[in-house]
Amino acid sequence: MKFVLAQKLGMSQIFKEDGTVVPVTLVEALPAPGRAGGQAGDSLEESEIKEGDKVKVSGISKGKGFQGVVKRHKFSGFPASHGHKGKRAPGSIGQRFPQHTLKGRRMAGRMGGKKVTVRNLEIAKIDKETNVIAIKGAIPGRRGTGLKISII
Repeated sequence: MKFVLAQKLGMSQIFKEDGTVVPVTLVEALPAPGRAGGQAGDSLEESEIKEGDKVKVSGISKGKGFQGVVKRHKFSGFPASHGHKGKRAPGSIGQRFPQHTLKGRRMAGRMGGKKVTVRNLEIAKIDKETNVIAIKGAIPGRRGTGLKISII
């Protein structure tokens, strides 16, 4: 499978002739590393990527740190009235028997910082002189994050 290694630059927008605005993410294609060790991405000149292609982009999502269950798992929390004190608490975490917490129980913890793949993104524009690719839509990660762009 053909892919390009890239680095996220940031968000921008492109104005078309008919007056519509297209939100894009700017990505810089990185030079291809040596192929002696096995897998490596293609450079922008060698790749088959062209404007209008559908691609999938893989990267590491933004890390959010330690978060509670309301933000991490979208729990609704308790009502603010009728004597409830912990509004953002998870509630019961298990039953009387077996007397331990079962695996997979959704609790507070570290959020984000995982590999995410977004499919069916469209290449809006390619600038081969500066190795910049404009991809329509949002891409996982913060600025400077390494990405893998694959043709679908």
